[in-house]
Amino acid sequence: MYAIIRSGGKQYRAEVGATIDVDRLPQQVGESIEIADVLLIADGDETRIGQPQVDGASVSATVVDQFRGKKIIVYKYRQRTNYRRKQGHRQYYTRLRIEDIRA
Repeated sequence: MYAIIRSGGKQYRAEVGATIDVDRLPQQVGESIEIADVLLIADGDETRIGQPQVDGASVSATVVDQFRGKKIIVYKYRQRTNYRRKQGHRQYYTRLRIEDIRA
């Protein structure tokens, strides 16, 4: 059984026992959260697709970690104008462990 959930404008596949990394959420490590923005639930041959959400469905998860991702380099360059800009960025993430999927 799995569900497609939306968090922070992005969609993730959630399975019981799996961990997913989503954009930073305000909860602390160890807290439980309910995600009600469930777009699809699949259980074997049965699939429920929401329009836009599946009615009465929710996914419960526990916050495992708050961390920052790998640094990416943003480099801007224009030829023949002596224009160069180098900037780094590290995105904040929250790691969730999926505990239960309720349909």
